[in-house]
Amino acid sequence: MQDNARNKLLCGKLLCAGVLLLSSLTPLAQVPAPSANASLLQDAAQAMTAGNLSLAEKDLQSILRTAPEDYRALDLLGVVRVLQHRESEAEVLFSRAIKKRPDFAPARAHLGLLFVQKSRTDEAIPQLREALRIDASRHDASDALVPILQDQARDAVASGDYPKALPLLTEAKKYAPDNFDVQFELGTVELQLSLWENAVETFQRTLKLRPNDPLALYNLGRAFMGLSRFEDARQQFARYVEARPDDASGHCALGMTLAALEHAPEARQQFAQSIAQAPEQTESYFRLGLLDLNAKDLDEAATNFRQVLTHDSKHAGALSGLGRVAFEQKRYPDAINLLQRAIASDDSLREAHYYLGLTFVRVGRKEEADNQLQIATRLEHDEAQHRRTVLRIQDAEGGDHNSDPKK
Repeated sequence: MQDNARNKLLCGKLLCAGVLLLSSLTPLAQVPAPSANASLLQDAAQAMTAGNLSLAEKDLQSILRTAPEDYRALDLLGVVRVLQHRESEAEVLFSRAIKKRPDFAPARAHLGLLFVQKSRTDEAIPQLREALRIDASRHDASDALVPILQDQARDAVASGDYPKALPLLTEAKKYAPDNFDVQFELGTVELQLSLWENAVETFQRTLKLRPNDPLALYNLGRAFMGLSRFEDARQQFARYVEARPDDASGHCALGMTLAALEHAPEARQQFAQSIAQAPEQTESYFRLGLLDLNAKDLDEAATNFRQVLTHDSKHAGALSGLGRVAFEQKRYPDAINLLQRAIASDDSLREAHYYLGLTFVRVGRKEEADNQLQIATRLEHDEAQHRRTVLRIQDAEGGDHNSDPKK
């Protein structure tokens, strides 16, 4: 079923070949080709567009009898063979045309399309790429290549290989800058790689293609959060909540931006709304606990962190939060137990190491305290190094983004 659809699509693209060839025949006057052959090429292309394959083949065979390596005639005859379902002969003809004239984009595109039809994707890609390098306006080649690149990127994402997906989608964007799905998928990969600046630019472009798309708004907010541009993030999440008022994740995200902007009362309202819509969640309870902790309301903080643990007993953030509560209340054995459990769940949690180190200081366990504080310092350094790496990657990617035509 899928193969039939692919074959019909290929034939539809190749039926346009006659029209494409008419435009490509214009330079014939500038090459040493007999005028009679030029006229026959025009006639063959017009016969193809009219669906008269017999007449087209007759004209092309006439040319090839006198000029057996005429690359335009070889290419057009290859198209005729595809439409006649004689694909093996078509492949030979396209290959001969390319051998004679390697920079002839139509033959590259037609051979690539034929390989797509025959599920020879690895062979199709270089032909389609070369066709587009020679002639970036060939939509038949880009329409075939972009879905291939998207499929490969999706496979990479499914296996968690986001670095592999990034160049595939970046290339797809070059060929299809106005394709919403390509832009959205690229932005999602950039988010996963913490390429915040790139993601902001990509989702802004996505929203130009489809204004007020809820998921694009949400992801643009996430990208702004990554850059600590909390007011910009708040605006995007507010638009998302307006579009999807019943989505608990939107209220939680809006609450997080409000908390970062130190608008605690408004943040609490959003977290409460999120909990009302999804009582079984953990994130909004955790965020409320952090607000309580910062406000020194230790009992309420502990209540919210314990609520998180009823749904996820290994939630590292909630365990660390309860450890901090115990530390502030000078219950040092409890603090040590909770903070060690937090580290067992996530040993990259810098705050847990830091407060465990402080707790060890308070109970006189100096060697263990030094060890935990050193780990906290190393993790802080690693986080800073990661941010610098992200900036370098964004600088490298920036050239490609800036070179794209603005639509």
